[in-house]
Amino acid sequence: MELLINLTINGLATGMLIFLLASGLTLIFGLMSVLNFAHGGLFAWGAYSGIWFYTLTGSFFLGILFALITGLVLGFITEKLIITPVYGNHVQQILITLGFMLVLTELLKVVWGPNQMAAKVPSYLAGSWEIGDVLIIKYRLFIIFVGFLIFGIFQYMLQKTKIGLVVRAGVMNKEMVQALGINIKRVFLYVFMAGSALAALSGVLMAPYSGVIYAEMGFEFAILAFIVVVIGGMGSFPGSLLAAILVGLAGSYMAYYVPALSLAVNMMLMAIVLIFRPQGLFTAKG
Repeated sequence: MELLINLTINGLATGMLIFLLASGLTLIFGLMSVLNFAHGGLFAWGAYSGIWFYTLTGSFFLGILFALITGLVLGFITEKLIITPVYGNHVQQILITLGFMLVLTELLKVVWGPNQMAAKVPSYLAGSWEIGDVLIIKYRLFIIFVGFLIFGIFQYMLQKTKIGLVVRAGVMNKEMVQALGINIKRVFLYVFMAGSALAALSGVLMAPYSGVIYAEMGFEFAILAFIVVVIGGMGSFPGSLLAAILVGLAGSYMAYYVPALSLAVNMMLMAIVLIFRPQGLFTAKG
């Protein structure tokens, strides 16, 4: 029983980290119909910048704040210089964002060097609680809490606020929204920046969880994020959350019981969902 609880907590923590990354793609890919393969690069930049500032100041929360600012700035640059010229053309989006992903990865090596960087859990989140025979690691619970908090905030914003209404209306008919006097291009810029900030947040939280960060980490986790978006349904925040949890739990259990399938289980899960429900577990409303 203790093993199952520990595997479940591990899977939930991993799933929440993937959700934070995938939630940015849900905004960018699902709502704006932009294929941003540079999303993993923003994730890696969030990890490096956040851990660097955390090491410099000694404050993990200042490191998180710096990573969010980095994500916003890089999101602004990416949307203005890379995405704007190729809006509406998915083939060009794939090519140019893949190229930008390589540029971001190499720039990481220029700024921080090619070697791995260690990332420690802050002292107040280190250690674990012992409940009976079960050891619950504090940092993993912190990640789970942050994941659900971000989900609640963005779900409320998209469904209950004016900006959420504008975004959803702009996805359906941007010409009509512009006719009402709303600058939909500016709104989509803000959406893109928010998605980039979520990628950076996922990166800086992932760093202490894994213990080390490296420049190529963006490629690996970007694949998982796209899998989650496809499984959950394009543009669906609840779908991304559920899919991320499924991917995290499947990876955790498979890594322990059937290690040989731990890398393939996510592709298998996506294939099964697409066979029986090609539109994903959830579909975006409006």
